[in-house]
Amino acid sequence: MQLNERIFKLKGVIQPYAWGGHSFIPQLLNHNLATDQPSAEYWMGAHPSAPSKILIGNDWVNLNQLIAENPTNTITAAVMSRFGELPYLFKVLDVKDMLSIQVHPTKESAEIGFEEENKAGIPLNAPHRNYKDQNHKPEVMVALSEFWLLHGFKSKNALEEILLDTPELKILLPLFRQDGMKALYQFVMEMSQNDVNNMLEPLVKRAIRLKKEGSIDKSNPGWWAAKLYEENGLTENIDRGIFSIYFFNIVKVNKGDAVFQKAGVPHAYLEGQNIELMANSDNVLRGGLTPKHVDVPELMKHTLFESVVPEIMKGTPGAGGEVIYPCPVPDFGLSKIELSAGAIYNANSFSLEIIIVTEGSVLVNQSMVLKKGEAAAILAETEYSLTATGNCTLFKAFVPSI
Repeated sequence: MQLNERIFKLKGVIQPYAWGGHSFIPQLLNHNLATDQPSAEYWMGAHPSAPSKILIGNDWVNLNQLIAENPTNTITAAVMSRFGELPYLFKVLDVKDMLSIQVHPTKESAEIGFEEENKAGIPLNAPHRNYKDQNHKPEVMVALSEFWLLHGFKSKNALEEILLDTPELKILLPLFRQDGMKALYQFVMEMSQNDVNNMLEPLVKRAIRLKKEGSIDKSNPGWWAAKLYEENGLTENIDRGIFSIYFFNIVKVNKGDAVFQKAGVPHAYLEGQNIELMANSDNVLRGGLTPKHVDVPELMKHTLFESVVPEIMKGTPGAGGEVIYPCPVPDFGLSKIELSAGAIYNANSFSLEIIIVTEGSVLVNQSMVLKKGEAAAILAETEYSLTATGNCTLFKAFVPSI
């Protein structure tokens, strides 16, 4: 396909996962269609399971197809040689209900797991498949609202304190003191469901009472344990993912701030809206808080059992209203561009870039208007300018120069 233009409007794919909200993403995209389905994620990229489309002339063309046909012209020969594809997946998320307790594998582990599941004859779209591709999945998120997440294990002192202060979990203290974090987590994750119920049912009932009284807030794990069950009541089997809420760091991220998650760090999104950028992968190993496939042994195999001090990134100021969020991986980079009316941002793409407007609107190369919720794909080695028509905010996904 001959590409005379270098910048194209891009249309992503909405993913209707059960934990998503119903209004934020449709309003962002200016979709007025009424639907009972949640809008959890908006995917922008070339992942084969849900590729974006770009507008070439009057035709919408799959981005992954275009890249496969024109790798040098779209993402550069160097990027194709190193990654074999557009190496990132760009998303908008609306988290209404808690996401699954999860860990992402390393690149090497993903390649091994993918091959083993292929040999076992597990279809790529099977609900019990862990490895959908051969890639690792480091990721970075920037909050679009006040955002809450679980991120890594608490420090040893903080974990001991939570066991001491939570009557229902105090019985686990000797195990933790003697054998440490991994033994503690493995014990609760492999515990019989009956024992899980006996330990967590009184914890959840007490948490619901405290939340109703207003005596705990979102910084307290009990608040989230209560949220899980207060609306519909306790289920027959209590979700063992609640242990993770008590063992992991509860992190509040303010609008515009970012968190990076490397392979092996256990985490879960709790509430809010964000921009997310990750390696081009859909590999997730889950341990609870989800109706999706849970594989505790596989999760345990790839979890980093170490204390994590969450790092909240403000970003590094660049030129022309750009703030860059440092990501220690070669697959992707992420920046936010804030412009006042009439301001101009100039850039030259190295590989294929995707930009999305989250507030206001801009004029691209004085020829294409991008309004709130609209996105564009900018092909490799393209000079471009963004001119703000009013105060506006954009996010840009890119591949760092090789």
